[in-house]
Amino acid sequence: MNPSKPAWSGVFPAATTQFDAGLGVDIEATQAVQSALVRDGVHGMVLLGTVGENNSLSGAEKRAVLQAAVAAVGGTVPLIAGVSEFTTAGAAAYARDAEAIGVDGLMVLPAMVYVPARAELENHFRTVAAATSLPIMLYNNPPAYRVNIDFETLRNLSAVPNIVAIKESAPDPRRFTDLINEFADRYLLFAGLDDIALEGLILGASGWVSGLTNAFPAESLALVAAIKAGDLERARRLYRWFMPLLHLDAEHDLVQSIKLAEQIMGRGCERVRAPRLPLSGERRMAVVAMVERARATRPL
Repeated sequence: MNPSKPAWSGVFPAATTQFDAGLGVDIEATQAVQSALVRDGVHGMVLLGTVGENNSLSGAEKRAVLQAAVAAVGGTVPLIAGVSEFTTAGAAAYARDAEAIGVDGLMVLPAMVYVPARAELENHFRTVAAATSLPIMLYNNPPAYRVNIDFETLRNLSAVPNIVAIKESAPDPRRFTDLINEFADRYLLFAGLDDIALEGLILGASGWVSGLTNAFPAESLALVAAIKAGDLERARRLYRWFMPLLHLDAEHDLVQSIKLAEQIMGRGCERVRAPRLPLSGERRMAVVAMVERARATRPL
């Protein structure tokens, strides 16, 4: 229960879960999406995150998706499974099962629906961490989950050896510097909101958990490579081209928008499960136009 800090860095797409015409999980299509991303050169992958529609799947379906991912791309890049459950006991059980299936790490969210007090949030993360030896990335997304992982909580959790990383999706990039000033290198930091990715990476994040990489992997990888190489002029050019699409990741319909972009780029299907519905009307036309404009002006 004392893993060394994993060498997680670079571009980790939050991979989509693909559905068939009857909205059953399409395992083969989901594996195809994952395999294509690995061929494109991504450095890791988050399975069953928000973009993977975690909370729209049954427990059995989630486990089947993880098993299929391990079979398709396990051992090629780190596979991090989202842990997004309604109860702490359910999250701990899922973490144990994910480890047995063979993923490489976990991305643990606060318990869904209930908004916890600070002590409840800390207890949730401690309990899940105690259920597994896998390295854990905490997911901080105050706009989506209505709770912020505050510094007191992170100070207390710093004694938990397998809590090793933070996916930071607060919309204020100053938090990256505050986290580094407070905790130095105790936690690996990942940019988690696509439209502050450049800021997070420049300010010290080691990687980017990305939604739009599903549609434009080459540009995502080039952006991170330019930052790593210190070529900020190239990074800014790529980021400015990418930004209209990256803003989609911060909208409430990010899953539908990303899957529609994925479909337009020939990389997946836009089907989603209710309560989500595919984009329609003016919103669909706007997203289609945005993606087609980006495709026509690709910088690579």
